[in-house]
Amino acid sequence: MLALLVLVALCWGLNWPVNKLLLRDLPPLWAVALRSIVGTVALFVLCVLRRRLVMPKRADVPVILSVGVLHMTIFSALVGIGLQFVTAGRSIVLAYTTPLWVLPAAYLLLGERGGWPRVAGALVGLTGLVLLFDPQHFGWHDPLALYGNAMVLAAALFWAMSILYIRAHTWVTPPFELTFWQALVATVLLCPIAYLFEGAPPAVPSRTSALLLYGGVLGIAVAYWAITTVNRAVPSSTTSIGLLLVPVFGLGCAWLLLGESPDATLLIAAALILGGVALGTVVRAPRTVTRASGYD
Repeated sequence: MLALLVLVALCWGLNWPVNKLLLRDLPPLWAVALRSIVGTVALFVLCVLRRRLVMPKRADVPVILSVGVLHMTIFSALVGIGLQFVTAGRSIVLAYTTPLWVLPAAYLLLGERGGWPRVAGALVGLTGLVLLFDPQHFGWHDPLALYGNAMVLAAALFWAMSILYIRAHTWVTPPFELTFWQALVATVLLCPIAYLFEGAPPAVPSRTSALLLYGGVLGIAVAYWAITTVNRAVPSSTTSIGLLLVPVFGLGCAWLLLGESPDATLLIAAALILGGVALGTVVRAPRTVTRASGYD
């Protein structure tokens, strides 16, 4: 199980620089839409091979729409747009502020009580976020940098909304069986949105086809299968800690593949944000959240 957890972290960590590389040849919305098509097909094949393709029940529709619209569609589209103007390393750190927004919202809306560890975790994580936007290290005068960072932070907020619904949802069908349907919803939405804003789908070079295959097959289908397998076998706290490897691997992969050498400010901010997330979420972490939230 530990090997599968590392596989998930590596697949999702590598997915960020892969998505950045896709933008060399594809506009952002079509990059996300085409990756979603590949992922949907791969999930369908995986579900059929494992005999886990089921028709969703009426009670499953809200969580299918929650993940399919808020996370797989809006989050992915906003990140794709933001990645045009933000490095992959910085983007993954910003995206992993999501649990920091979930903590106070879960307290206010769901009545979750986490005690001082969660409060301390949120404060530590927000300190890291403030450091990322320190005027001495961030170009507030650059409108494209502001726009890109705002898109990724907005994506994190939509992801947080999806997680909040997942926490409140009463599960009827296991999470993995619904992943294909969530991906299908995202694909059905993303393709016309991409056509509306970016015109007809562009020609895909061979080097980009390989990246799309990686993003769809490994980044979506294999990673979702692996994370649900892990969650059935190990405590959710173990999974929560393991998933913090995603941004660590992401920073490393961005360095190796894109030459994005992280500076001291980014590393310190990442350590604070991930430390805050660990402190705030590992303590009494709900099992179902990690199973279905998709920290990619």
